[in-house]
Formats: sequence, structure tokens, C-alpha cells
Amino acid sequence: MDSIEIRPMQAADRLEVAELICVSTNFWYRVHGHGPFFSRSVDADVFFDVYEALDPGCGLVAVSRHSGRLAGSCFVHPRATHISLGIMNVHPNHFGCGVGRELLDSVVAWADREQKPLRLVSSAMNLDSYSLYTRAGFVPRAAFQDMVIDVPPEGLDHTVPNADAVREATPGDVEAMTDLEMELVGICRDKDFRHFLENREGFWHVSVAEGPRGGLDGFLVSSAHRGINMIGPGVMRTPREAAALLLAELNRQRGRHPIFVLPVDSTPLVQQAYTWGARNCEIHFAQCLGPWRPPAGVVLPAYLPETG
Repeated sequence: MDSIEIRPMQAADRLEVAELICVSTNFWYRVHGHGPFFSRSVDADVFFDVYEALDPGCGLVAVSRHSGRLAGSCFVHPRATHISLGIMNVHPNHFGCGVGRELLDSVVAWADREQKPLRLVSSAMNLDSYSLYTRAGFVPRAAFQDMVIDVPPEGLDHTVPNADAVREATPGDVEAMTDLEMELVGICRDKDFRHFLENREGFWHVSVAEGPRGGLDGFLVSSAHRGINMIGPGVMRTPREAAALLLAELNRQRGRHPIFVLPVDSTPLVQQAYTWGARNCEIHFAQCLGPWRPPAGVVLPAYLPETG
């Protein structure tokens, strides 16, 4: 595309990237009969801030040579075991012009140079993005249902087994969290865990579930940012630990309406969420270009940072 230039995202792009994410996301939701996802563009600045803190200079933007404005953007998150593609957006004025494919081709080339699998989480309801990824060779490997719940100001009055094994995480848990995810999922993202526990932005929280013989049987992160109030990412050995961790993190979001993403085949966990009052709001697929290992436990993905 001669009319588009792909270049690294820069600090000066921060506000325009946030506006692009807001406009693009809200446009899609409105066209499909929903209310806006973001109430204002400043709520979307969290994506730039978090990815820039984790991986400075790893975002990409597509710039219109005609106007000099951003036509698209995406975030690239290199990890030890793989590359993750974070949220990708194209401005509505450039829909259908190949901007997304130009950005994706650049990220695929990046993963090829690193000789690592490329992973992402994509909406099953957005067939344009689904087609973009599968045409590029991505394979849907796991399905997840997005759920939202209204947490009362007094919290959720429920009990679950293993609740007494859950405690607040500390920086000393990073190694055990990393080892658990490598064992159950085969990926490594210790840098993410350190970032969550340092909590410089002030909206992260992490809980862990201790095993009966020591070590960890699960962990779960939550974000209380105004723009993305989400439970996840998390990894657990069984739905039992997952339910205990999920309830603990939900009760840190009192008076709010957090989203969480559950594996569709984790029936006990899904049914537990229904009994708490959760309702479905979307479907997502974890997709991968390259080698993939099926999880041996329960995985709760998140969109910030992308954790497919």
C-alpha cells in the first residue's frame, strides 16, 4: 500500500493512538447494535501506557501518507517463549483498505525473525478480524466466553471450596507463578508478573492459591482501570482453584462491573459464574501462528496485556 507507511509507535503518538482505539472500537460496537465500549478516548490511553512500560518502542502504527494521521495501530509484546499481538485497530475511514493486513504482515515478519510462535486473542464475533488472522495462517486453538458481572457494593455473598488457600501475592511469588504457567501452559511471561506486582499504575492486583503441599496451584490478576475493568490473566491447576481465585478478585471490584473470560469447556467454572449472576457478553478465540501446546490446567486470558 503506497498510501500507508508502517513505522514504530512513538511517545508523541500516545494521544492519537488512544483516540484511534476509542473511535475504532466504539464504531464496531455501535454498528453491531451495542453501546460504546469506551466512554472517552482518555480511557483507552491505558493500552499505550502498559505496553510501553513493558516493551518500550514495540508498538506499530500505520500512517496515512496523504493526511499524516494514524490509519491503524497495534502492540507487539515479545516474550521469552513467543510473541504476542496486542490490540489492533484500524480507523473507520480506512476500513477495508488493507491497513490491518499491512500491520499484521509486519508483526508476522517480526515473529519470523525471532523464530517464535505468534499468539493472540481475537473476537469470534468480529468476522473481519477473524478472517484477517485465519487467512494469515493463524489457527483457533481454544474458545472462551466473555462474562460480565455486577459486583454489589457489599461484595458477592458466596462461598467456595479452597477459599482459605487464596492470599494476596507478593513479589516473592513471581518465580513460582512463572514456573506454574510454564508447567501448565508452556509459556513464560515473568516480566508481566513483575509489572503487575510492582503496580506502578496503581490499578493491578494479584492473588495466588497455595497448594496443600507448598508451592502454588494458581494465580489471578485483575485490573481496576477506568477504561478496562477486567479479571485476568490467570492460570490454575483445576476449576476448584479457579473459582476460589475468581471470587477473591471479583470481591476486590465492589460496586463495579468487571469482565472476565472463561474457557468454554471448563463447565464447573462457567456454571459457578452463572450462579453468581454473571452473564455472557462475547466469545473469543485464542489463536496461534506456529507451535501450540494445549493447556494442562485452566487459563483465564486478558486483553491487557494480551495473554492468549
